[in-house]
Amino acid sequence: MSQPERMSPVELRSTLSLASIYGLRMLGMFLILPIFAIYAETLPSGDDHFYIGLALGAYGLTQALFQLPFGMASDRFGRKTMIYIGLLIFAIGSFVAGMADDIHTIIIGRAIQGAGAVSAAVTALVADLTREEHRTKAMAMIGGSIGITFALSLILGPTLNQWIGVPGIFVLTGVLALLAMLDIKYLVPNPQVSRFHSDTQAAPAKLGPVLQDTQLLRLNFGIFALHASHMAMFVVVPFALKQTSGLNENDHWMIYLPIMVISLTFMVPAIIIGEKKAKLKQVFIISVAVMLLAELAFGLMIDSFWGIMVALTIFFIAFNVLEAIMPSTISKQAPADAKGTAIGVFNTAQSLGIFVGGVCGGWLSSQHGYAAVFAFCGALMLLWLVSVWTMRAPAAVRSRMYPLPEGQTHDAAQLSRQLAALPGVKESVVLPEEGVVILKVDMQADWDDSAALQLIRG
Repeated sequence: MSQPERMSPVELRSTLSLASIYGLRMLGMFLILPIFAIYAETLPSGDDHFYIGLALGAYGLTQALFQLPFGMASDRFGRKTMIYIGLLIFAIGSFVAGMADDIHTIIIGRAIQGAGAVSAAVTALVADLTREEHRTKAMAMIGGSIGITFALSLILGPTLNQWIGVPGIFVLTGVLALLAMLDIKYLVPNPQVSRFHSDTQAAPAKLGPVLQDTQLLRLNFGIFALHASHMAMFVVVPFALKQTSGLNENDHWMIYLPIMVISLTFMVPAIIIGEKKAKLKQVFIISVAVMLLAELAFGLMIDSFWGIMVALTIFFIAFNVLEAIMPSTISKQAPADAKGTAIGVFNTAQSLGIFVGGVCGGWLSSQHGYAAVFAFCGALMLLWLVSVWTMRAPAAVRSRMYPLPEGQTHDAAQLSRQLAALPGVKESVVLPEEGVVILKVDMQADWDDSAALQLIRG
């Protein structure tokens, strides 16, 4: 007997609504990237690129500080309560930045925005509202919303700037955050049962083992380096594009649109090769090497419009591939009962990368010029390439989750051993306190749920 393949209407509506909330968080970060540096330079003290970088990166610092605490607090005070609080904080930060007339106030607003770190609480609520067999699908939908938001932001940012300016964009994201609270209230149902989920939430007791795992540390450094270089780049590239292309920043969408189309076209076959052909390590190595090539191209051709176009295209081909495969890779590498903790640390490393990239990019640009920014990014990519080269190839597995029947008692250790003995099972974890079984199954195996379900149902 196979598990049902379709999500229920309630699961689908809940997942799509919560994915939009997650996307909104990313929108607040990404939408201003193509045009903020140029706008900020017109403000008092904005001619110092250090403050521009700090304004871009401040969001990441407070998000890193509050992300895990928000998720843990949602266990005690309720998912929706913490999401309401986070969205309200995010909206306040957006309005502060929107009404600012100097760069220092924008920095404060951006820091407040990041403090409304609802992402962990949102994923916990998704877990409460979806059955175990659809959890992976729901999380993939949230991941897709992030990618779509990022691609649209590079195109929408310059267009919106022409209509409402950067202050208007900040105010718009604040208004959207308030509307999102209505989304949570009226479209997302209250969970019948709210409990801790190892696959989506961080557990303090598991932080030690996760932080000591060298394979996970490689991935954490990678996402840190990827987003540090990404944020540092946007301190410099908007100025360079305006100087070399002669285009007003409002028209920069015409530059980013074809680049995003090309990069997304390359992303699909790379994911297929990595996931379906079990060649994730090879795709990793090539993508990081391409990122290093992009940083070298930026450093050498930053004074040439077509040079920047080539470097941006190379950069975003690698960036989009890595953004797509890294969450999947950490799921494969993390212990099944500590996946949520591993993802929490991974997301925190990403936020810290945003902060460090903005600050270092701004300082290097102000003190040593554009080339120093790309030298910094290139050094990060070189370190990452060495790290990826020596990492263990991710196992070709997919996760399967099953509910434990209510009221039925199991010897967890014995059931885990029985499930682990099934053909194709690489890892088996039984969590009676969560009422769930998690298996990692060989992607190449012809997997049938029936044998596992028979054991689980006794």
